[in-house]
Amino acid sequence: MTTSRNETLSGALLEEESDVTLAQLCEACAVRAEAVEAMVEEGIVAPVGGATTWRFTRSTVVRVRTVLRMQRDLRVNLAGAALALELLERIEALNARLRSLDTESHC
Repeated sequence: MTTSRNETLSGALLEEESDVTLAQLCEACAVRAEAVEAMVEEGIVAPVGGATTWRFTRSTVVRVRTVLRMQRDLRVNLAGAALALELLERIEALNARLRSLDTESHC
């Protein structure tokens, strides 16, 4: 038996270079401000500006969504998510370095 699911997705496109407010970040990630504040305290995301005028980069949206997926799918706490993000970033940096070395060796 097969069921058909039609879901409507909606969202806003964010420019690559644009900053977002705390409210926009919360809306884009479907998360409460308290959750973002906890991520700031854990060092997962870093806002620019004072506490009342926080701005976040576009990459923060990706980081928050990644943390939320880790929490949902892997049931990790914020400290675990922070460590996992750091390790993922190191792996990506090493992969980029390998790619550049591979390209240089073929020249």
